[in-house]
Amino acid sequence: MVQVTGSAPPSTRRPVLPTDRGGWWHAYVCPAHGVELDHEGLLSGTFPESGASCRHGCRIDGPAIRGAWTVLAHQACARRIRTLARSPQAADRDLAVELLTEYARRYAQLGAAEHDGAAEWMLRGRLFHQALTEAIWAVTIGQAARALREVGHPLPVEVAQLLGALAAAAGQARDALIASGRFDSNYTAWLVAAGAVCSGRPEWLTGPHGLYAHVPTAIRPDGWEWEGSTYYHGFVLRAYLLTLHAMPQVTVPDGVRARLVAMAAVLDTITTAGGLLPALHDGPYDRPPARHEREELAEMLALLGGVPTETPTVAVHPDAGYAVLRAAGLHAIVDFGPHGGSHGHLDKLALYLYGADTPWQPDPGQVPYAHHAWRRHYASTAAHPTFDVDGLDQAECAGHLIGQDQRSVAVGCDTAYPGVSARRELTVRDGALIDEMTIETDRPRRITLHLRPDVDLTVRAVGDRTVETTWAGRQILRGGHTSTVPAEILCRPGPGPADDPQRVRTWLDWTAPDARAVTFRSVYRMGE
Repeated sequence: MVQVTGSAPPSTRRPVLPTDRGGWWHAYVCPAHGVELDHEGLLSGTFPESGASCRHGCRIDGPAIRGAWTVLAHQACARRIRTLARSPQAADRDLAVELLTEYARRYAQLGAAEHDGAAEWMLRGRLFHQALTEAIWAVTIGQAARALREVGHPLPVEVAQLLGALAAAAGQARDALIASGRFDSNYTAWLVAAGAVCSGRPEWLTGPHGLYAHVPTAIRPDGWEWEGSTYYHGFVLRAYLLTLHAMPQVTVPDGVRARLVAMAAVLDTITTAGGLLPALHDGPYDRPPARHEREELAEMLALLGGVPTETPTVAVHPDAGYAVLRAAGLHAIVDFGPHGGSHGHLDKLALYLYGADTPWQPDPGQVPYAHHAWRRHYASTAAHPTFDVDGLDQAECAGHLIGQDQRSVAVGCDTAYPGVSARRELTVRDGALIDEMTIETDRPRRITLHLRPDVDLTVRAVGDRTVETTWAGRQILRGGHTSTVPAEILCRPGPGPADDPQRVRTWLDWTAPDARAVTFRSVYRMGE
């Protein structure tokens, strides 16, 4: 049997279950600095007396913060119960049963009413604002109960009733998504997982709205979840694998298995040689819980019977609209695909640059959604290494693939701005990456190409059309930059990626004023 989570020895400390219902975890963000607040005291049952701490010294309190902390506390308690349930010690398993029974009684007291504190737009849960959050918690609770059953540990009737109620709630929430035309939602994957893990009923896989129906609806032929977000892609794949793990006796159709293998291969393709996974579109840039989720995902991939690993010089994902290029230690990704729905960014033709374990110019990711100002920033064109016209945001739009061969790819976009066409061609040649970005407009416009590092950047102007850059890190990158018309180089401070908006980096805006056409050409090579 595949072990789906880490097996660290359980703590002898008894977790204290929160007494309150959970809110919306995205509210767990510092209003001043935009960083996620520290996860402290989650097993204590009590919100920190002086408020939740921010890495910059703040202490934050309020109903929304407390509700978000309670979400994290319920999830942490569920994980601890699962660890106790998997323990070889009978006393630990007895404690797991006791805690599951306590949760069962609390959940029964909630009745069938949805959480009345949730926002209007939310698909509501009962213990939590969101049914999605409840499904994630329910999967962990269901795993704990299953672990106890597998070793013959008896479960009280109340726990069986809890599992039945959680599966029923997942089914009702899934039906609401279907009724609203959102069957392809990432929520559906987790609602299916909750139903499957808590009930053990095969129809959660094989039924008309089960996993086998969801996979071809939500996953594109190139293997990407339809939103094109690294985080939500892995999020959905984890839900699928947890569902399969719950019912290993059910045969997986070849077409579904092939699509799941393609999902895993996508992550392998975009990951650098040193293990960096780019945070494309919405999702945390560098969040410890997300790293733990990736570890869990890696452990479960054995369910697919192996994932082919290939490292071609150029790999194109035509449906999601990403191309990955490798050149002598340099890892590049260009984004040319669909917008990506509510998790898309205004970043068409952005170019992300990585070393083996150095994020020279990464996708900046996204902050917790409740911080509206920083969320707008990290979805904006200005935050990304792409182009803008007249300092305006791009439209929500899609690019297109112009052509590719074994050492190059060309992509374009004609809908980011009215009267503007853009083309980006990337070529691997003699150990270098050559980037040519051409923008043409219907009248003289102010055209700017952005460089957005997450490392120390040294910039040296040579004449009026040449710039040399050095990008620091565990690996060094050197760039030479020229333009076909005179262009202004402006170095200015800007926020780093979304894990900490207060981290200041050097932004470079490369601008051709009053231009109808310009090609910005950069040649990147590994440095000493």
